[in-house]
Amino acid sequence: MGVTKQFTVTGTYSDGTSHDISTQVGWTSSSISVATVNISGLATAVSAGTTTITVTLGSISGNTTLTVSSATLSSISVAPANPTIPVGVSQQFTATATYSDGTSHDITTQVTWSSSNISIATVNSSGLATPVAAGNTTISATLGSISGSVTLTVTLATLSSISVTPANPSIPAGDTKQFAASGTYSDGTSHDITTQVTWSSSNTSIATVNSNGLATALATGVTTITATSGTISGNTILTVNSATLSSIAVTPSNPSQTVGATQQFTATGTFSDGTTHDITTQVTWSSSNTSIATVNSSGLATAVAAGTSTITATSGSISGNTTLTVTSGGATGYNVLPVTVNGPGLNNSYLNEPCVSVTICDPGTTTCQTINAVLLDTGSYGLRIFKQALSVPLTQVTSGSGSLAECVQYADGSSDWGSVQMASVILGNEPAVQVPIQVIDSTFGTVPSTCGTPDQSPSAAGFNGILGVGLFAQDCGQACTNNPNNRIYYSCNGSNCSGTTVALASQVQNPVGLLPQDNNGVIVQLPGIPASGSPSVNGSLVLGIGTQSNNMPSGVTAYTANQSGEFSTTFNGTSYTSFIDSGSNGLFFPTSLLPNCPAPNSGWFCPSSTASLSATNTGASGSPSGVVSFQIGNMSSLLQSSNKAFDDIGGSLPGEFDWGLPFFFGRNVLVGLEGKGSSLGTGPYWAY
Repeated sequence: MGVTKQFTVTGTYSDGTSHDISTQVGWTSSSISVATVNISGLATAVSAGTTTITVTLGSISGNTTLTVSSATLSSISVAPANPTIPVGVSQQFTATATYSDGTSHDITTQVTWSSSNISIATVNSSGLATPVAAGNTTISATLGSISGSVTLTVTLATLSSISVTPANPSIPAGDTKQFAASGTYSDGTSHDITTQVTWSSSNTSIATVNSNGLATALATGVTTITATSGTISGNTILTVNSATLSSIAVTPSNPSQTVGATQQFTATGTFSDGTTHDITTQVTWSSSNTSIATVNSSGLATAVAAGTSTITATSGSISGNTTLTVTSGGATGYNVLPVTVNGPGLNNSYLNEPCVSVTICDPGTTTCQTINAVLLDTGSYGLRIFKQALSVPLTQVTSGSGSLAECVQYADGSSDWGSVQMASVILGNEPAVQVPIQVIDSTFGTVPSTCGTPDQSPSAAGFNGILGVGLFAQDCGQACTNNPNNRIYYSCNGSNCSGTTVALASQVQNPVGLLPQDNNGVIVQLPGIPASGSPSVNGSLVLGIGTQSNNMPSGVTAYTANQSGEFSTTFNGTSYTSFIDSGSNGLFFPTSLLPNCPAPNSGWFCPSSTASLSATNTGASGSPSGVVSFQIGNMSSLLQSSNKAFDDIGGSLPGEFDWGLPFFFGRNVLVGLEGKGSSLGTGPYWAY
């Protein structure tokens, strides 16, 4: 037991293409007492038996049967057998296990390595031995009560000569060449000493060489590449020829990937002398549409949103390109929720409405319900579902002798009232998390006078619920643990509801913060749209920041937020508190520069022509600062079209700057949860 097996997954898509999706699926084992499987598909045998290893991506799954035999470990063999090395040269050992059923497995990383005489040689946990002095030592690999060993002889053989390969190569300027050094010793043995010698170039204006023997050609001419160890050296001649780059080919040609996946591109240069060279790391890579796909300096592209982008490799005046097509491909990873802005079935009178689907289960049971048209809101915290949309029975959270209820009020003057109940919530294909949610119900108890007129129904609100994935873990936090007059939480006995304190664990909580791995924030990905708008838009909500290959932050700047979830925005010479809120359907800010629309759209701006504006955002800590350019169009004119998604609509908001959904189009917006860390820092922060 303890033997591992690496599984891989290939997804076949509706366009007939196939892709390795091993890092995008959710992995499960039907019997963890037989074998476990981690998020990378590495299974570890626990006990004899069979288990089904299943992968899931959205509604699609695949599986295979893993049989863990009752075979016992019979022996361990260590290779190479009884090697001899001189002082200064390391030796890598491997361990192979033979079992009672005759099978064998590489267990190099599972055994415990040891040296019987560490004054002669040491050995690390990976089986790499380092000689210290002349003599013999036994190198052993042990697993349980079984071990295998070999004798390592360390000699005082001295280095006689060094051979550098390849011999006398010729490459064009700008290309690279990897050299290797082989040492011949006084006892007649030879060893690879590439990483142990000192490399040099006799003419660094012609070519340089790094500590690993990688030479970079700079200009036409000849230089001697030398490898030196002590007083011994070897060399070869590197000729940098005058061949010029004629063309660049980018491969693979016109690939297709799904949102969240990556694609490695290679650049091959053809030179004037007819030779070809891999120049992937020497070119400058670019994407024509970074809202569709980004590409890093190594040619690794990341699919952001559905569409096409031209991936180009450039060296001087020469370039080559190919087209990367990004498809939605259904769900794109177990930590990804598809986002639809004004898609089919949503309230067509509600502009810029980003929605996701969430699965809610009765805790401890398999009674579950998937609810769509749930508003994605980065400006609030926790899950809220209308009673009318909920069919799964949930458990009421109590407050003393009463039932816990909550009032949530929003910046637009609307509010939600209802009870707090315990649910198991599934986001994408993540593991279920048990969390208090608000069941929106304006008929529950008696609505406090301070709660205004709460939303009555999904049809009136325009959605079935709200998924708050903002900066904080709870929707109130410490303020509600000791002040019963918080005007948020109430204890209800029958129709009588009064203010109450609430422990953090009983407050409505951001479910993202409770996930086992992808719990430090989210990334909202929406593609750019035309200035005239779009009927609908498809994007993604990616759970986690830097926790998986599909959520690594790249090319973004983090802006710290304060304990109110705000930073600052300077617009037209005035600084305002500000926030980033996908639940706001426009850009809302105070200004006298733009006229308001006539009724019935008087809350919106209607400039005579589209206004190009800019503002400067600054982190709550005072830095960094960055300029954001944006546009405001004429709302009345835009409404004449059939489009429902716009990146240039805005309205008046006194004293604050609300970066609503238009800010999200064409960006990856990262929301870093309070107290959670990533490569961008510790939340709360926004990044884009």
